[in-house]
Amino acid sequence: MPKLEFYSDIFNGEQDSGLRAIIEDADESESRQKLRKILLNVIKNELTPRQKEIIMLYYFKNLDSIEIGKQLGITPQAVSAAMSRAKMRILRILKYYI
Repeated sequence: MPKLEFYSDIFNGEQDSGLRAIIEDADESESRQKLRKILLNVIKNELTPRQKEIIMLYYFKNLDSIEIGKQLGITPQAVSAAMSRAKMRILRILKYYI
């Protein structure tokens, strides 16, 4: 069966835009800095190594699921599944701080 050369990232939406806003926000307010620090600690300490790598590639290197899959040697669907689990875990932890 031929491998798909396209894949739609389903990471867009309210959760994705919220995480992107925290990561990319240039607002230097104390509360924003604190929230960004908490998010980075959650990524560093609460995710599996694979989830951490996928999150870093997606949010900090701006790669899409196909590029991440090629770099890690997994399918875009596996990237999507790991990303979904990682985002659910991040948001579940962050809701206690927000």
